[in-house]
Amino acid sequence: MGTKEKNKSPSESAVETRYLLMPDQANPYGTAFGGSIVAWIDMVASMAAQKHCGKEVVTACIDSLNFEEPVYIGDHVVLKAAVNYVGNTSMEVEVEVAREDPYSGKRIIATTAHLTFVALDKNKKPTAIIPLVPQSEEEKKRYENARLRVKARKELLRKMK
Repeated sequence: MGTKEKNKSPSESAVETRYLLMPDQANPYGTAFGGSIVAWIDMVASMAAQKHCGKEVVTACIDSLNFEEPVYIGDHVVLKAAVNYVGNTSMEVEVEVAREDPYSGKRIIATTAHLTFVALDKNKKPTAIIPLVPQSEEEKKRYENARLRVKARKELLRKMK
């Protein structure tokens, strides 16, 4: 890999943050404007990617983004990001977005996303990333699913050329 740093588990670079959905982040129907959620997803995912590799990162693509449930004005929005998979210079980060009732604490998954980030060196060129070593069964499952997504994406790009 070309780095002397130790391997990291997904939990070592996981990030959780929260927001309060305000009226200026909502559409006329009182639910979250998708662009606000996407910006938060990109921000928290980049923090997890930076935390994993200790380098500047850039978003290469959003591989999937699924809006499953609406988020309403006044809901707490809880975002959890973790690195699922690491290649040579890129990594996949998964973000789970939950809406949380501020009074009961009940959480419902509203959105999930998978993003790919590339690590950059001091010259803004792609650089090697320390390996990811999943520990728990859930981390191992997410790693394998991400590996399959990466393989499928590369195969699709090859076929499209």
